[in-house]
Amino acid sequence: MVKYIALALMLLGGSVSAEEADSSRVILFFGDSLTAGYGLDREQAFPALVQARIDSLGWNFEVFNAGLGGETSAGGLRRIDWLLRRPIDVFVLELGANDGLRGIDPKDTHANLQQIVERVKAKNPKVALVIAGMQMPPNLGAEYTEAFAAIFPALAEKNDAALIPFLLEGVGDQPALNLPDGNHPNVEGHQIVAETVWATLGPVLEELRR
Repeated sequence: MVKYIALALMLLGGSVSAEEADSSRVILFFGDSLTAGYGLDREQAFPALVQARIDSLGWNFEVFNAGLGGETSAGGLRRIDWLLRRPIDVFVLELGANDGLRGIDPKDTHANLQQIVERVKAKNPKVALVIAGMQMPPNLGAEYTEAFAAIFPALAEKNDAALIPFLLEGVGDQPALNLPDGNHPNVEGHQIVAETVWATLGPVLEELRR
């Protein structure tokens, strides 16, 4: 927990001791309310659960949760430069859901996400990238939902990134795993999301340790 707070201070421009600012490699989760853990304590959100998994393995990585409720791809593009003041080693991009819910053209969402990735790579040329795929409910129409879902594999392929096919796999359509709003995972839901994320992120981290 101390290292988690120290890392947050580093990324926010604060000061930490030499002991706290150790050689741990930084994983930045950049997303919206799903990453932020809307409706839950921050430590119950999937990024914190991923950190707990890393700690249990004794691996030298520190997670920073940069999730922001309501964030769109355009908002993320405006915000990313501020977060890149500190080097990062792994970048997990989880944005786009709010674009889809607002009916934003998937081409615009794709363009914004691509620009975010390009800025991250420009500041951190050796960064490992992970893209979290999202899907929209069928009531938005087949043409839109198909175009939206295609954003994420295309983005991953273009940028040589690992792909989480669907972040909310097994959770998004299960009322018992979501808060009453039906849009955000509850505690148990986040535990499942953490496992889904780990299935893709774990091998990426293992490769970096070699």
